[in-house]
Amino acid sequence: MKNFITRAITGILFVAIVLTCFLRPHTMVLFFALVTGMTIWEFTGLVNEREGVCVNRFICTVAGVYFYFSVAGFCSELVGPAVFIPYLLTVVYLFVSGLFTKNEDPVNDWAYSMMSQMYIALPLSCLAVLAFRVMPQGAIMYNALLPLSIFVFLWMNDTGAYLSGSLLGKHKLFPRVSPAKSWEGSIGGAIIVLLVATIISWIDEMHLLESLGTSETGLSWMEWMGLGLVVVVFGTLGDLVESLFKRTLGIKDSGNILPGHGGMLDRFDSSLMAIPASVVYIYTITII
Repeated sequence: MKNFITRAITGILFVAIVLTCFLRPHTMVLFFALVTGMTIWEFTGLVNEREGVCVNRFICTVAGVYFYFSVAGFCSELVGPAVFIPYLLTVVYLFVSGLFTKNEDPVNDWAYSMMSQMYIALPLSCLAVLAFRVMPQGAIMYNALLPLSIFVFLWMNDTGAYLSGSLLGKHKLFPRVSPAKSWEGSIGGAIIVLLVATIISWIDEMHLLESLGTSETGLSWMEWMGLGLVVVVFGTLGDLVESLFKRTLGIKDSGNILPGHGGMLDRFDSSLMAIPASVVYIYTITII
């Protein structure tokens, strides 16, 4: 009971913080820069516990946060493409440093260093791609609804999957990696997300968030439904990928920074796949 209360309080505070950070563009950028840094620091700490692995936690974390700020600045047109040059030099440094550190297995070090960027920094940076949109007249506008909807869909999917899985779950989704997940739970979560997507579509169409500085996304009801399904599928895959990562390392939680919820990877695992998949979806329907 005590663990349930702790988990509930942490969950409520987490949701409140995420919702609040999207009210202003600078708070969104700063909050997820912090999330990026903390998650990479946690990830590199976990892989460094493996035998023969020694990645530079500080450089990887600073590089990931810098890349996040660079993408946010570029998407909001505050800076030009030259802002990525220091990041590229850092990537070169991470490779070249392997020549001098005399680590036992430099290939593993390179792989995990790059994984910290591709698995964490790049997906979280994609939030800025969703948040800062080019309007028909050419101006850049901040739109909180698109990136925020990704997290709302993920939360609703988790809730629906847990409830329907607990009541109806019989057929395992991926027992080798996550024995608790079921097909019935996934379907239940998807149904809830589709209902929520309908509500968000109506909010978008009625311009109910314009007072918060959020412009219309231009997505139709069917496109919002499609986005919801993309988040469900890739959010579930993201959860499974992190479960496989933890099984490989032989750990239950990635950390303990969030009481009752584990670490940063445990909290953002689904979004690390859902965010870039959503960017691909949004740009695909825009092109078509």
